[in-house]
Amino acid sequence: MPGRLFLFQWDDKAEARASALRAAGWTVDLETSDGARGCRAVLNHPPDLLLFDLARRASHSRATAEAIRGYKSVRRIPMLFIDGSELEIAKVKAKIMNALFTDSELLL
Repeated sequence: MPGRLFLFQWDDKAEARASALRAAGWTVDLETSDGARGCRAVLNHPPDLLLFDLARRASHSRATAEAIRGYKSVRRIPMLFIDGSELEIAKVKAKIMNALFTDSELLL
C-alpha cells in the first residue's frame, strides 16, 4: 500500500525514478543535491519511507541516512537502499541498523 516516501538520489535520473514511483501510487518528495536540505525536509514532514540510491555518490546517501537516524523523532522511519556495490552496502550495514536493501529492478 503506497504512502509517502522521500527519495535521495544524486543524479539526473532521479526525476524519472520519482515519476515511476508516483505512477505506482506513491507520493514522492525528492532531493538530488543537498543532503542537509533533504534532512530538514524529512524532519519537518516525516514520510512513511526513506529511499536512498547507492549507485551514485553512495557516501552522500550514507551520510544523509546517518544524519537522519540521529534524530529520535524520525528514527523509526524505514530506510530502503537501492543498488550500490557490495562494498557500499556493507558500509551502510555497518552504520545503519535495520536498513533494507534491494535492486532498482525489484523496486516497482
